[in-house]
Amino acid sequence: MAEVKIIKLNENIYAKNEDQAEQTRKDLAAKGIFFMNVMSSPGSGKTTMLSKLINMMKDKVRIGEMDVDIQSTIDAQRVADATGVRSLQIHNGGLCHIDAEMTANAIKEFGVENLDVLILENIGNLVCPAEFDTGAHKNVMILSVPEGDDKPLKYPLMFSKCDVILINKMDTLEYFDFDLEKASSHILKLNPDAKIMPISAKTGEGMEQFANWILDERAKLNK
Repeated sequence: MAEVKIIKLNENIYAKNEDQAEQTRKDLAAKGIFFMNVMSSPGSGKTTMLSKLINMMKDKVRIGEMDVDIQSTIDAQRVADATGVRSLQIHNGGLCHIDAEMTANAIKEFGVENLDVLILENIGNLVCPAEFDTGAHKNVMILSVPEGDDKPLKYPLMFSKCDVILINKMDTLEYFDFDLEKASSHILKLNPDAKIMPISAKTGEGMEQFANWILDERAKLNK
């Protein structure tokens, strides 16, 4: 029988990522900058929602946006054109995620000295992004009505990791077999502390509540 070599890796493989993430959180908090990581599947409405949100808030706080994609500058350009705020496109080399070191490098390149709120529009994926702490103070994810109310059951880690779940495209509810009460129940079983906010990025429904939550979270950094 052939000999098989065994090695033991006792160190957490995410330890380095967690250390960098915590440093990013501390550095931004010290500057009074609230950092929010937004995740979802492709087509959920991240870019449309962020454009609407930024336009609602940009007269109250200084906002910067960073967008992660494998290729193209489409989403970052859309946000910049729609809002007039500074936006940075991050190409992540074909990976399905962005980690804390990549994020820290992007923040350094972007320059955040004159910001109050920094938003990371993460790559469209319900699996990998949930596994890597980016250094954000809060994680937000979007579940859109057309995706179905069973997504929390299929992607539990994502829903467990997020502080806020935005249920987007509520204006389409009558056209899809989506049960809001059932979706909320699935989410809260995974994450009892999650805040669930039904919204429509198209009509603006529920967006004021989300904007106020961001302002409240930023205020907490300075206490």
